[in-house]
Amino acid sequence: MRSRTAGLSLRAAAIIAGAIMVTLPARLRAAPPAGTVPKTQCAGDNGGLALSPGFCASIFADNLGHARHLAVAANGVVYVNTWSGFYYANDTPPAGGFLIALQDTKQAGHADVIKRFGDGVPQGSAGGTGIALYKNYVYAEVNDRIVRYALAPGEIAPSGKPDVILSGLPITGDHPMHPFIIDAEGRLFVDLGSATNACEQKNRQPQSRGNQPCTEKETRGGTWLYDANKLNQRFSPAERYAAGIRNGEGFAIDGDGRLFVTQHGRDQLYEDWPQLYEAQKGPQLPAEEIVVLKKGADYGWPECYYDGFQKKLVLAPEYGGDGGKTVGLCADRTPPAAYFPAHMAPNDLLIVTNPKFPAAYRQGAFIAFHGSWNRAPAPQEGYDVVFQPLAHGRSSGHYVVFADGFAGAIKEPGSATFRPTGLAAGPDGALYVDDDSHGRVWRIAYAGTAEAQVAAAPALNPQRTSSAAALPPEGIHPDAGRDTVSLPVPPGATQAQVELGKRIFHGEVSNGACAGCHGSNAHGSPIGADLTSGTWLWSDGSLAGLTKTISEGVAIPKKHLGAMPPMGGSPLSAADLAAVSAYVWAVGHTAKPP
Repeated sequence: MRSRTAGLSLRAAAIIAGAIMVTLPARLRAAPPAGTVPKTQCAGDNGGLALSPGFCASIFADNLGHARHLAVAANGVVYVNTWSGFYYANDTPPAGGFLIALQDTKQAGHADVIKRFGDGVPQGSAGGTGIALYKNYVYAEVNDRIVRYALAPGEIAPSGKPDVILSGLPITGDHPMHPFIIDAEGRLFVDLGSATNACEQKNRQPQSRGNQPCTEKETRGGTWLYDANKLNQRFSPAERYAAGIRNGEGFAIDGDGRLFVTQHGRDQLYEDWPQLYEAQKGPQLPAEEIVVLKKGADYGWPECYYDGFQKKLVLAPEYGGDGGKTVGLCADRTPPAAYFPAHMAPNDLLIVTNPKFPAAYRQGAFIAFHGSWNRAPAPQEGYDVVFQPLAHGRSSGHYVVFADGFAGAIKEPGSATFRPTGLAAGPDGALYVDDDSHGRVWRIAYAGTAEAQVAAAPALNPQRTSSAAALPPEGIHPDAGRDTVSLPVPPGATQAQVELGKRIFHGEVSNGACAGCHGSNAHGSPIGADLTSGTWLWSDGSLAGLTKTISEGVAIPKKHLGAMPPMGGSPLSAADLAAVSAYVWAVGHTAKPP
């Protein structure tokens, strides 16, 4: 049995050169415990998902746009917030408002009523992430505001204009979204993700020291507290509730009133500080986290990060850290309640208290992992929903993969079919999961015995993903071994350089990390540009121009969220640089398939 722990499991694997590296933790995939065999078989293919024993899934709605967080009303209506704009390369969203009401009037597991409401593109909206129901209102994030729409009796989609609850939220930088939660007392907790990776003087650039002090922390990287019943509040530093949370996407409240939030760990420890970190550990540090929110607490960012191998907060290199040895001021920061492998992107958190849901799954939290982009050259991870047991506000056991199969054949931002983003529970005990790639919503219901125990979803066929541990001659990447003879060769380069560049691009040699941002097919992602479009933002697209851009990096992107370090953050030699530049030129001069 392969085990996946609440922290980071270790297992050894030989890489091509014969060195030993610490590899990624495996999924917990166990045989179903006694008492979990379902009473009935699930119909269909569960919407393409593999689920924990006894659960069945249906596709509740599809093609909604970039669906982010969702909420379910007492009458079963599901509300979804969708997003567009810069984060999604200014693509064209579906017509109408960015907020959506979904209703299943036939109790068939599918929404037969779909109504959009709120502002759309013509009104200057780009939608948002956060959404909640409180009293008789739908609260939603839109651009730099949180607004509320009144629900009239019998109304599914609000028809009136919204009230502004909070405005002036920062929308610049790496994390422009504002997830939030409203507790029973009407307290509105809002996440303000960081504008930078680690408050560096030059964001995401090698050897850049952290700002002293990190003034960004006054308005970003934490949780702010407001009043959900009060109109026309303005964001300011004064309402900060807790600090040191780089990007707290998912909130949840347990049965004892504890407020939890996830934290996306920082990036680029190895890429920016290769003298302090081994290449093999770069993709596995730091841990992702769940923290218990407490007023005035500081959870570490940017001065500290959580090392899941050592199980402690350590000093970040931007602030004098030495690769994980020194703790320093981090001894006074608050550690997580649970932690997970690095770079899996916990985008939402759900604690189910409804007694209609199996009791074993009410003793913990579900986490939607949006999926990694920066584990290259190691395999990307996440793209699933896991269940983390909790007791007394802390991890109480191994976490299991509850739902898998979202990504499809390739786990990476540019090629994943679906990316789990939002979680919500319905009054009937159903669990809803949505995706922000194509806007699908799944409804997951339990059909097993009352004595259900927590158990992992069945293992899927191994997914082929980028890895430095490639096995000659093809490696394990889906494009490995693909004939590059059909690609054009730039003037002054050779076919052999294009072939080597392809291998570097996909992380098969030289710790190349290009595919993490640009996708294995080079078609781009929200983080990196489409290299096959023929549109060049930083040069004329010539081999010399591309070489210069890759060599120097992109500190301030024009159209994407991800800054690119020099050499893409990889230790490329002059020959490697020439090769990967030749490959990028080649894919940029090849027509996309129809």
